[in-house]
Amino acid sequence: MTTTVKTVRDLAVKKERREKITMLTAHDAAFGALVEQAGVDLILVGDSLGMVALGYDSTVPVTMAEMIHHAKAVRRGVKQTLLVGDLPFLSYQVEAREAIRNAGRFLKEAGCAAVKMEGGAEIAPILAAVVRAGIPVIGHIGLTPQTAGQLGGFKVQGRDAESAAKLAHDAQALASAGACALVLECVPALLARRISAELSIPTIGIGAGPHCDGQVLVTHDLLGLFTRFVPKFAKQYASLAGEAGAALAAFRREVEKGTFPAAEHSFGPLDE
Repeated sequence: MTTTVKTVRDLAVKKERREKITMLTAHDAAFGALVEQAGVDLILVGDSLGMVALGYDSTVPVTMAEMIHHAKAVRRGVKQTLLVGDLPFLSYQVEAREAIRNAGRFLKEAGCAAVKMEGGAEIAPILAAVVRAGIPVIGHIGLTPQTAGQLGGFKVQGRDAESAAKLAHDAQALASAGACALVLECVPALLARRISAELSIPTIGIGAGPHCDGQVLVTHDLLGLFTRFVPKFAKQYASLAGEAGAALAAFRREVEKGTFPAAEHSFGPLDE
């Protein structure tokens, strides 16, 4: 029987039982409700909303105010699923007190159960301080979109021995700092398998092969709603952008022709 994730501690139970963890993104109440109805373990209010919802070219411009706004909206549509807030660029890297304050906002104002932070061993002291403050943290290494410019762009990380060793070190550093789980993004499958086997905390892969303890995707990628580009690791389970475009165009044509609204869409004198 599959374990239902209710708290971050349940993530460790799923790893122990070798049950896969599922996580998807949402940035409004409607999508939050849909993801919850699908039975997904975790909902991430990801800073990817900067690109799929706000039209930014990257995640870097996303602010804490924007993240809290969207996290509060998702919470209104989600009743039970464990909700995770994504700390945006420069909301936690400067110093521990600022990181604690911003992470705490996700819990106090938006009802999140945990936060996510990008970075390796260099952020371990800050992550540890946030955990000591009583805030569960999910780490994120490999391709870290907030600092993709330093990594040479949106590229697979850990393909050579030196960078693979660094990622393995980063993973251990974040686990030792108290991370409750770790996202591995765009990491070779064999390296992800090694890291997953070495860690006591669960790993959640995105472009990291099948050996992680769980998987996450951006919901807009999964549904084929974000058409600017499609990452290699994103399987499209639907192509809703095309269907939505056709429906919108059909509405325009029917209004122009006068066929909408029809009688069944109109009210008579006795209608209430």
